Amino acid sequence: MRIVVTDPPAGVAMQVQKGRDELLPPIEKTKYKLVFDLAVDVQLESDAPNFLGKFAQGPKQSRFIYINSGTYAGQTDSCWGRRAKVSLMDVTAKQIHQILASPGTRLEISIRGTGTDGGPVCASVKPNATSGWKVI
Repeated sequence: MRIVVTDPPAGVAMQVQKGRDELLPPIEKTKYKLVFDLAVDVQLESDAPNFLGKFAQGPKQSRFIYINSGTYAGQTDSCWGRRAKVSLMDVTAKQIHQILASPGTRLEISIRGTGTDGGPVCASVKPNATSGWKVI
């Protein structure tokens, strides 16, 4: 899957949390966006996908991915220390089946990286207005 963080706050590190204490840096970093690629395992035993692996955080009924910023992203000199939750609960079994049937596709979501206070986005985040999780 891919997470695109648009409009990240200037000078603030952002990384995806892997497990309890590992961090995944962006594969692409510009002034205007950060791009994270990560792999998750999925069980499809029911109508709702169950995401597993080190990137999937939280209980089965409310899985999410953490995007850490500032001190939580290893930036020791930052005045920020936040985590944003990107929910996996809107991903459908139909989308997972589409990906399995079409090698080279992935799930992708785009979120805004700067919060209303001008700092890094935190808490549960909503996707950008034009996108939720999409098969790309």
